Amino acid sequence: MNISRIAIVLALSCLGAQAFAEESAAKLQAGKTPVETYTYGSKLDIKKVIAVTDVPNECGPVQAQMTYEDSKGQRHVLQYQVMGTGCSNG
Repeated sequence: MNISRIAIVLALSCLGAQAFAEESAAKLQAGKTPVETYTYGSKLDIKKVIAVTDVPNECGPVQAQMTYEDSKGQRHVLQYQVMGTGCSNG
């Protein structure tokens, strides 16, 4: 009798954990900010910069991303090109 109760409790806890994991994944997907690509002349509303990716040690144009909030408090991710830091002048 004790073993059957333990089995039932374990089965229900596994189902609950799976449901919780699915809910967390759904919230993460809903909170994912789409990446916008910068083009020359884009009008940007940047109030606060949250993060900027490191520039790779390559010689030539490379992709970088900046995460920022606009004046309405909405978060954006902007992808743009910068010159890599691997070029030498000598």
